[in-house]
Amino acid sequence: MGESDNNGKVSREEEEQPLSPAARLFHSPSFNCYIIAILGCNTKFKPDVIKSGLEQTLLKHPRFSSKLVADDGQRWTKTIVNLEDHVIVPDLDPNIDFADQFVEDYISDLTTKPMDLSKPLWELHLLNIKTSDAEAVGVFRIHHSMGDGASLISLLLACTRKTLDPEALPSVPENIQAGSTNSGGFWWFLSAFWSVLRLIWNTLVDVLLFGVTIMFMKDTKTPIKGAPGVEHNIKKFVHRTISLDDIKLVKNALNMTVNDVVLGVTQAGLSRYLNRRYAGEAEIDGGEKQRKSNLPKSIRLRATILVNQRPTVGIQALANMMEKGSKTRWGNLIGYILLPFTIALQDDPLDYVRTAKATIDRKKHSLESICTFSGGVLVLRTFGVKVAAALMHKVLSNTTMAFSSMVGPLEEISFYGHPLAYIAPSVYGHPHALTIHYQSYVNKMTIALAVDPNAIPDPHQLCDELEESLKLIHDAIVKKV
Repeated sequence: MGESDNNGKVSREEEEQPLSPAARLFHSPSFNCYIIAILGCNTKFKPDVIKSGLEQTLLKHPRFSSKLVADDGQRWTKTIVNLEDHVIVPDLDPNIDFADQFVEDYISDLTTKPMDLSKPLWELHLLNIKTSDAEAVGVFRIHHSMGDGASLISLLLACTRKTLDPEALPSVPENIQAGSTNSGGFWWFLSAFWSVLRLIWNTLVDVLLFGVTIMFMKDTKTPIKGAPGVEHNIKKFVHRTISLDDIKLVKNALNMTVNDVVLGVTQAGLSRYLNRRYAGEAEIDGGEKQRKSNLPKSIRLRATILVNQRPTVGIQALANMMEKGSKTRWGNLIGYILLPFTIALQDDPLDYVRTAKATIDRKKHSLESICTFSGGVLVLRTFGVKVAAALMHKVLSNTTMAFSSMVGPLEEISFYGHPLAYIAPSVYGHPHALTIHYQSYVNKMTIALAVDPNAIPDPHQLCDELEESLKLIHDAIVKKV
């Protein structure tokens, strides 16, 4: 009898799991966030094939086969999934005019529609319509409470296979930590002691600035900063594909990382875009007003970066979980970093990436994300979800944008037999008018923007400025060689 009771208890625990603290935050009215993943496909979608694939993979993940129950404490409860409710295939005219605009409008419209809480909080839209860079477009919409962005994208990649080797999982580069140069002796000890002091000092400064941001320190009111209530506005999603090889050329020439370069490109692109906006509607293309700075002095512009405090689960582990039912780590354990941007027109384009590298190197030597995560959990457990959500909303409202970058597959992959042309993930529901995400794929880098059209009515122009900024930085490196 005792063994039967224990088995029943284990079964109930497997079928019901409480929401993590961060997941509860993502269900608060002021912080109701969704992840969007746009998949460009090189062939038309076969819905039946994709549904069959989902049954064998994604539906075996507990979050994708559980619904939210909020009667006596929020928890995930296993349920039967009807794929017809989650895979939406609209009847579209394949010869529709302005297909790119149609897809943008279709995805924007999704941001106005809440999900049905009586079902698992995800859906996949299959748009069999040819655009300028794909034969068809798939759109995943997943509630952020189901997991952090990096883990969810890794889960989606675990559902794909290499196009040239249909049995093989995608190859994704791993972060390689620099080896220790410990040679012992007095100078090593002195260097280590100084490094610890810097870590403590940087952490104290960052935590102080985070607290001051909660209380009163706001970013400069620039044209790209959202107005109060921006989290409830409709969002527009656009993307642009640039050369990863060009980014790596800059990276290797200046002994930097890819993230250093993309942050530098972003600083340059935002500086050019804001200079254009401050100059007004006058014709600027290559003209005098673009070379002349129209920017206010000392612009404070910061991005929030979400950092998962739990190492991202590998694609192989996620594939094993879906195939064999093995256990793996999951859930939102998120800390925050406030990343300052330097907004100015630089005479030397390489100065954008040099300042970006200095900023990132400084942030790497800080425990800001760990402290903000721990502080958030403490506030949540002490004062509850409403207070924690209000504080996080204040932090994001007082900053300008969200920023992230993810490494993707090294080879072309297929989503249940459908070769992918690009992957463009993003997020909405947080109080920012601009979110910039970089996603690598083979030898390409996709820049995905989520914008509030009230603040940024011309997101394609911002894409142009980002693309042109990479070209200027790349050309400056070529001239030096």
